Amino acid sequence: MDIARLILWILQFGLGIALIVLVLVHSGRGGGLSDMFGGGLGASAAGSTVMEKNLDRITVVVALLFAFNTLVFALVIDA
Repeated sequence: MDIARLILWILQFGLGIALIVLVLVHSGRGGGLSDMFGGGLGASAAGSTVMEKNLDRITVVVALLFAFNTLVFALVIDA
């Protein structure tokens, strides 16, 4: 059971860091960190670019994985 807890700790830490980075890369009202990587160059006034949509999808998937891992981690710690 200790190896499962270690794996869940490492996964939780990695998903948390990934989620923080993904949220910071999103462009907000002022552009954010995504302007550093060229995110603001192709932005049109009509809507989001394909890169922004994919970034949104990846962020949602990582957030769901983080939430699921948190629930599993709570069940393993409780047992």
